[in-house]
Amino acid sequence: MKEISAGGVVFREKHGRYEILMIKDRFHHWTLPKGKQEPGETVEETALREIEEETGIKGEILRPLVTVQYTYEHPQHGETDKAVHYYLVKALEGTETPQLEEIDDVTWLTLEEALSKQVHHGYSNNQEVMDQAVKILTNAG
Repeated sequence: MKEISAGGVVFREKHGRYEILMIKDRFHHWTLPKGKQEPGETVEETALREIEEETGIKGEILRPLVTVQYTYEHPQHGETDKAVHYYLVKALEGTETPQLEEIDDVTWLTLEEALSKQVHHGYSNNQEVMDQAVKILTNAG
């Protein structure tokens, strides 16, 4: 079975510094907002919808980042090939509101804090996504 998801590295500028929005999932990992594509959606629409559903933040896609691909064992469908399309997303509006069924916390972190959470409490397959986003933001500043 194939599964497509999308999400993003959501950022804002505050006091002259960039911050990244991260979520703490129900497994107590710090990660990026993402979710499954629904029928009729583009991957970009999926990314923006999932970000808003999981965090309460509306955003605008600036550019694509990495697509992470992996295989996992789905309880009903067996071996599943998953592709997660990530985007660099500028926060436009909203208040950080975790989707309580799935998310324990939503918080803004400096680039350094976000990288530290990713390294020590994140999923290894998100490292390349975070590294690419931080590099883009650092070079933009």
